[in-house]
Amino acid sequence: MTKDSKIYVAGHNGLVGSAIWKNLKERGCHNLIGRSHKELDLTDQCAVKKFFDEERPDAVVLAAAFVGGIMANSLYRADFIMMNMKIQCNVISEAYAHGVEKLLFLGSTCIYPKNAPQPMKEDCLLTSELEYTNEEYAIAKIAGLKMCESYNLQYGTNYIAVMPTNLYGPNDNFHLENSHVMPAMMRKVYLAKLIADGDWEKIAIDLNKRPVEGVNGNADRGDILTVLAKYGIENNKVTLWGTGTPLREFLWSEDMADASVHILLNVNFSDIIGIEKYSSVHYGVSAEGAVDRNHSAGRGGAIPSLGEIRNCHINVGTGKELTIRELSEWVVKVVGFEGQVCFDTSKPDGTMRKLIDVDKLHRLGWTHKVEIEDGIQKLFDWYRSTLV
Repeated sequence: MTKDSKIYVAGHNGLVGSAIWKNLKERGCHNLIGRSHKELDLTDQCAVKKFFDEERPDAVVLAAAFVGGIMANSLYRADFIMMNMKIQCNVISEAYAHGVEKLLFLGSTCIYPKNAPQPMKEDCLLTSELEYTNEEYAIAKIAGLKMCESYNLQYGTNYIAVMPTNLYGPNDNFHLENSHVMPAMMRKVYLAKLIADGDWEKIAIDLNKRPVEGVNGNADRGDILTVLAKYGIENNKVTLWGTGTPLREFLWSEDMADASVHILLNVNFSDIIGIEKYSSVHYGVSAEGAVDRNHSAGRGGAIPSLGEIRNCHINVGTGKELTIRELSEWVVKVVGFEGQVCFDTSKPDGTMRKLIDVDKLHRLGWTHKVEIEDGIQKLFDWYRSTLV
C-alpha cells in the first residue's frame, strides 16, 4: 500500500471511523472513500456489490457496526446479531471478490469469555461461555474475525482483525437509549447538574440536539423531567446501573485510530503468525512469481507446514483499568457536579472485569498516548462544543 492507495472506510462518520479517516488524512493518505448509511446500506448485499464494482478500493477498513450499551444489547438481541453479520459478510466477501489488497476489521473485546483470565490474551477466545448481556454482538464479532482468519488461510489474503477495548472520544454516541457507559454517564451527570441549576435554556439545547424518546427541548418541563427520570436523571441526582464495582478499560478513539492505521500500513498477516514468506508458502506460485488464487497450496485452510493457526486478531487497549464507580467520580469532577450519584444494584453489572493483554500490540510497535483523566476532560469539552 502507498499514500495513493484507494482506501474505503466503512463507518467513516462513526466514533472510530471518523478518527481513522482523520488519521489517514494526517498521514498523507488522500484517496479515501466514505459513504453514509443513507448513501450505502451495508446490510444490502446488492448495494454493497454495486459499490465495490464501481469504486474498486485497494484497501478496506471495516469500522461500521450496529452498536450500543448494555441496555440496547438486552433489548435488540436479534438486531445485534443479524445486522452485524450482514454487514460483515457483505463487505468481506465483496472485498475478496474484488481483489482488495488489505482489509482491517474492527471488533470488540466483548468477544472474550465472561470469566476469562485477566488480563485477557488473544488465545483465550472461545475457551468458555460469553457474557449473556452482549452475547449476540460478541458472536457476530467472533464470526467477523474468523472470516478474516479463514480467508487468509484458504486464499492467502491479508485481512487483519483488531479488537479494541471500550472506546470513547469525538463523535461518540450520547443518545441515552443506546449509548455506551461513558457518554451515557457523562450526559446524565451534566443534565442532572443543569436541572439543579435551573438552566432550562441549556437543557432545551441538549434535548433539541439529542431528543430522548422523542422528547425535545420544546416539550413541557414536566414531560422532560419524567422522561429523564426514566434514565436515572433527577434534580442533582444521578442513578447508574449496577453496583459500580465492575472494572473497565477505556481507550481514546483517536488512539484507537492511530493504532488501526499503524497496523493497516505496517502490519501484515505474516507478521502476526511469524511466517515471513507466508504468501509464497500458502499460494501456488508460478515460475514468474505470479500468485494463483485458484490453486492455493493451503486450499481448505490446511497448511501442514504451519500447523494450527488461530487467534490471529490483535487486542488494542491501554492495559489499564478502573471501576465504574471510579469512572463516575472522574466524570463528576470534570462536569463540576455537586449532587448525588447512586447505583441501582437491581440492574445488571455485565462482565465484572474486561482488561486485555496488549503485549502483541506493543511487539508490533504501538502504545497508547491519552490517559483516562485527560480523555474524560477532552470528551466533555467535545460534547459541550456540539451544544452551541
